[in-house]
Amino acid sequence: MFFLPGFIMENTVTMKKIFLLLLLTAQFTFSQDQHPNNGFLRAEGTKIVDSLGENVLLRGIGLGGHMLQEGYMLKVPFSGQQYVFKQHMEELVGKDKTDEFYEAWLANHTRKIDIDSLKSWGFNSVRLPMHYNLYTLPVDQEPVAGENTWLEKGFQMTDSLLSWCRDNGMYLILDMHAAPGGQGHDVNISDRDPSKPSLWESEANQQKLVALWKKLAERYKDEPVIGAYDVINEPNWSFQEGIHKHGIEDTGNEPLRKLMLEITEAIREVDQNHIVIIEGNGWGNNYDGVLPPWDDNMVLSFHKYWNNNDKGSIQKFLDYREQYQIPIWLGETGENSNVWFTDAIELMEDHNIGWCWWPLKKLGFNKPLEVKVNPGYANILNYWKGEGEKPAAAEAYAAFMQLAEDTKLENNIFHKDVVDAMIRQPHSDETVPFTKVVLGQEATIKAADYDMGRHGIAYQDNDFGNYYISTGGERTGWNHGRTYRNDGVDIFRTETASDPEAVYVGDLEAGEWMQYTVEAGDSGKYLVEVRVEYLSTGGRASVSATEGEVVEFEIRNPESTWSWQVVGELFLEAGENRIRFQVEDGGFNLESIKLTRI
Repeated sequence: MFFLPGFIMENTVTMKKIFLLLLLTAQFTFSQDQHPNNGFLRAEGTKIVDSLGENVLLRGIGLGGHMLQEGYMLKVPFSGQQYVFKQHMEELVGKDKTDEFYEAWLANHTRKIDIDSLKSWGFNSVRLPMHYNLYTLPVDQEPVAGENTWLEKGFQMTDSLLSWCRDNGMYLILDMHAAPGGQGHDVNISDRDPSKPSLWESEANQQKLVALWKKLAERYKDEPVIGAYDVINEPNWSFQEGIHKHGIEDTGNEPLRKLMLEITEAIREVDQNHIVIIEGNGWGNNYDGVLPPWDDNMVLSFHKYWNNNDKGSIQKFLDYREQYQIPIWLGETGENSNVWFTDAIELMEDHNIGWCWWPLKKLGFNKPLEVKVNPGYANILNYWKGEGEKPAAAEAYAAFMQLAEDTKLENNIFHKDVVDAMIRQPHSDETVPFTKVVLGQEATIKAADYDMGRHGIAYQDNDFGNYYISTGGERTGWNHGRTYRNDGVDIFRTETASDPEAVYVGDLEAGEWMQYTVEAGDSGKYLVEVRVEYLSTGGRASVSATEGEVVEFEIRNPESTWSWQVVGELFLEAGENRIRFQVEDGGFNLESIKLTRI
């Protein structure tokens, strides 16, 4: 049984929710031998090792949205920098209440309960995307030009996160996600204001970044819980004229190498213990002119999104690892389907590459934790889209504060299928029930509660991931309803229901199927019924039990929109049975399957 030390249970309902959350995740725990008690991590040849010389495979999650909000995580329809979001909020509720919201957000988003949960799920590391302005003032706000005013807020937040990681035996990786001035043309990533000098256009910004890393290294030099310093996240700035502005085509990258070398030298003045992680240009992947490495305790990071999960997709980084005898680390990835997650993690671990997913939580379905959109915030989003009236200040304030409250883990929607895809499925072809179904005289199975497992084993769907970088085509989808689960199966919310659990499976196409595990108390025949919605053409489907007969049927045109339809009979053995629902011809939606003992 898991418990959460340091977390005060406010009421019985909250206690039950947390207990159930951790009880559900107990099955995901994956054995981890690595522990910060084994001393500092270090680079040794092509491996990351602990002080005992044992190989360490980092399995991590990035805390995106915690210190630094990116607009897409908040579903905003305008430019996604955090400062722009603040401006829009201030227009509705004023500066004081905006500041109050941010204090609540920073306090609620990531707490000890989050780190405890990550450990219980099987992760062994956390990447903290830092916003520099929580640690020091912007250069144009310094009382004395060229000096650095240090702010306790960021350091205190980092200290708290460090202590929670220490309690759980996890590594904390510090990631400079928003550098002074901003490190690229992708302005959302770093909260960059294009009207001001960027990191690359201001010597003062660069020196502030160097000084901040030295300050961090002084503070944490003796902390083995700190796994590494990720010195500049995703630089994306061309230093050459007339080519791609995000730096994916640069062949020199001299300013990037020079600045990272200066940061490394500043760190090494006070800290000889910690790994320094470097990232190439072009969102972390263009290392032309950046290599060779300049430090003997360094790791090369790359980021991977929306491409194929084959050896060819990572070959150049495998080549760098061998050529320069430097460990490589997948420092950021995600924003895709469970199929993509499982395949990517299997690829990494087959090649002894640690990984870190992005992010732990956001307003959206394809993460372990989903922050709910409360009705008031939905109204604000509609107003910002030009599709609704401006809310009153009091209404907007209540909505924003509810949003901050809903960032707490116990108020999040937990997507156990995402965790299963990341932790268990890369190592197993077995399926496990999404919801345990015990069949006595009768049981009803929600269609969306098919088993958890790999594509082609637990379910089959024609669209199961986004690979547009490799295919050169448009972005592709998977769950077309973008709710409830993150597999290929298309799940939609029932329109008339406010209950987030009220869903159905739609967009059904020939050849698609779902498997359900049920535990029958007795052997015998069971009547099968399905609750379906007949569409314009209707369709055909079949059901079958483990190694049993296949019962085919047509979806008939009912008198009402949704109706129960008798399918036929299945023989089930006492104990565990696997039932497959297969689409032979689309033209209907499926809500539930009912089994009744005959």
